[in-house]
Amino acid sequence: MESREFHIVAETGIHARPATLLVQTASKFASNITLEYQGKEVNLKSIMGVMSLGVGQGADVKISADGSDADEAMKAIAETLKSEGLTD
Repeated sequence: MESREFHIVAETGIHARPATLLVQTASKFASNITLEYQGKEVNLKSIMGVMSLGVGQGADVKISADGSDADEAMKAIAETLKSEGLTD
């Protein structure tokens, strides 16, 4: 299992567009991938789940991947977060 914490710096937080890109990235992998925020955990492959968390600027989130391609999945998700300006 791979786990990483990320600090969200984008003014708008994880709104619809970056959430969609994160879900699309996560969906490319076989691993179970979760996003945890304020004690709630959702499937990162679910747009409704991700949007329901309401992750805003300054939030600290934890992303976990468990499965055969967990390492690759975490790298891709971290790259998506960075390229979208969500994290430093």
